[in-house]
Amino acid sequence: MVKKNNWIYKVFLLTFFLSIMFSTITNLIAYNTNQLVIFIILVLVIATGIIFDMIGASSFTSKEATFHAMASRKIKGAKETVNLIRNNVKISSFCNDVVGDICGIVSGGLGAVLAGSLSESTSLSITVTSIIIAAFISAFTVGGKAIFKGVAINNSDKIIFMIGRIKCFLKLK
Repeated sequence: MVKKNNWIYKVFLLTFFLSIMFSTITNLIAYNTNQLVIFIILVLVIATGIIFDMIGASSFTSKEATFHAMASRKIKGAKETVNLIRNNVKISSFCNDVVGDICGIVSGGLGAVLAGSLSESTSLSITVTSIIIAAFISAFTVGGKAIFKGVAINNSDKIIFMIGRIKCFLKLK
């Protein structure tokens, strides 16, 4: 008998509803504010994607044995960290694919809003502003992920333990 993989359905639904939520919130803010606020939101969305990419990468390179020793000494967050590492495929999928892709799509939408706003308030055409904003988003997203992927690999145990401690503190499953 083939085991059903409900994770795929959960990821689909989670992505769908998170995307609606993030897009709605950012669009409501972006369409009712000035260019500086839109730019700040855009930077925060890009940073969120980079941070979650780093968490996803660190979940694959962390060593479970380290945290078993800590869990036996009842160190808060160690048990949660072991659980994170054991579920590294799901953690990576959520962090890299779900959150990362949503951030990429939302940043593109915010970039379009910002490009339109800049085009209206300057003598630059929408084509020029769109190209400049798209290049900015791409460069900072790809560059940030490249830099922080190295950080994730070199500090994977520290990063995943921090997430385990947060999970413990928030009492998440």
